[in-house]
Amino acid sequence: MTPENVKPYDSSRPKTEQVEQMFDSIAPAYDFMNRMMTFGIDKLWRKRAVNMVKARSPQRILDVATGTGDLALRLCRSIPGATVTGIDLSEEMLHIGAEKIRAAGMDSRITLAKADCLALPFDDGSFDAVTVAYGVRNFENLSKGYAEMTRVLRPGGMLCVIELAVPTQRLVLPFYNIYTRRVIPAIGHLVSSDTRAYSYLPASIAAMPQGTRMLSLMEHAGLANARLKTFTFGTCAVYTAQKPD
Repeated sequence: MTPENVKPYDSSRPKTEQVEQMFDSIAPAYDFMNRMMTFGIDKLWRKRAVNMVKARSPQRILDVATGTGDLALRLCRSIPGATVTGIDLSEEMLHIGAEKIRAAGMDSRITLAKADCLALPFDDGSFDAVTVAYGVRNFENLSKGYAEMTRVLRPGGMLCVIELAVPTQRLVLPFYNIYTRRVIPAIGHLVSSDTRAYSYLPASIAAMPQGTRMLSLMEHAGLANARLKTFTFGTCAVYTAQKPD
């Protein structure tokens, strides 16, 4: 099973359409579920990834699948002078993100817009860095998404992808399976009317290319120096790569 074939609701409609519908539906519960599902560790994962991006001092950053703006906010707080353009399919997620950004006083540095990652509305070489947090598994076409992100990077620019992963350690895997396949859907049922969304989550993670397979996809899109770091028993992966000069 490929990630493109794992869809939130049914097999008949395009994945992009279903992902937009799903995130519009779960937007009010999204931030709470993120904190609950990861016991707040998702904040640490974002911090680690932002430190990797910060090391390259980018000034123009594109945050793909920005959702409610958590990564965009952390990028601006951590990188002096940087501006972030955040794009997402879901208007409801963007609405919540815009409120958080205004409350943080970051609306002069963060711009949000509805856009599709497979057809980014930006010129070639527009950004010093592109980031994606927990979003690439929702792409309708992963290779095309990587190609588009590579296109809008300037030569020498950096791509940073944070994604959930299936742990490979034998002692960890059984607990992971129980938690993602039973506990998370059960809690999702309590806090959100869209119960299918939280069954889609573990299925989409399991279908994702991981490790060297993901690095190969990045390199095939024209990126170089593709690298992987994992955190928390392998449940989170941070992939980085650079567009050749």
